[in-house]
Amino acid sequence: MKINATEISSAADPRIAPYTSIRERDLTGRADGRFIVEGKVTLDILLARSRFEIESLFLGESRLEPLADLLASVPGNVPIYVAPQSVMDEVAGFPIHRGVLACARKGAPLSIEALLSAETILVLNGISNHDNVGAAFRNAAAFGVGGVLLDGASCDPLYRKSIRVSAGSALWMPFSHSGTGAEHVEALKSAGFDIWAMTPQASAKSLYKMKRKGKTAILLGAEGPGLPADLIDACTPVRIPMSPSFDSINVATAGAVALAHIFGE
Repeated sequence: MKINATEISSAADPRIAPYTSIRERDLTGRADGRFIVEGKVTLDILLARSRFEIESLFLGESRLEPLADLLASVPGNVPIYVAPQSVMDEVAGFPIHRGVLACARKGAPLSIEALLSAETILVLNGISNHDNVGAAFRNAAAFGVGGVLLDGASCDPLYRKSIRVSAGSALWMPFSHSGTGAEHVEALKSAGFDIWAMTPQASAKSLYKMKRKGKTAILLGAEGPGLPADLIDACTPVRIPMSPSFDSINVATAGAVALAHIFGE
């Protein structure tokens, strides 16, 4: 199968500028509305079910033939750039072992209101770890969540590693990334949601004694400090019973336990 690809021989080629120094751009944030997807699995999802516009692909030359069937689904107006592995590594700033990158555009962000018709929503407050955000999205997808709300203090779910950890679900799961936890709680309550604020507090209700009454939101706080007291007080505090010698688990894991409980009802 003939793939219309453009060969790149120099790391200075302006056509692959969006892929330059990926790690540094990830850490400082991209102001141009672009994001990078890495790997075959996530590329497949980006092509098949993502809501985001694909701008280009950048592949190691050894990946062209193995990915021929997948590349056949790339829209004709999307350029496919191909380079020797050494050039690709120089452009990215680190070894791209998978040899598969794509650049896409975020487009207009979704509003909170766009998510409020869902029956279950996952709400992330102050989650600054990209692995936890990615894992939270993967859990949300696994347990039928209709959307994810992230406050402005949470990290970008379209960060390259977050996308990979999410198993690509961040590319299709509806999410809104803005505002504050207090604004989220107000909007959810106005839309009729019962909000479960996950906390290890002994006074909180046991998760296993909770029954969903209708539209439900699971609210998670950052590792360590957890949710602010005002947010917990504004919602229904819920704890996951565990060994007396231990009072907390990873935030994404806590979300998975809570979502599985709701999903299993």
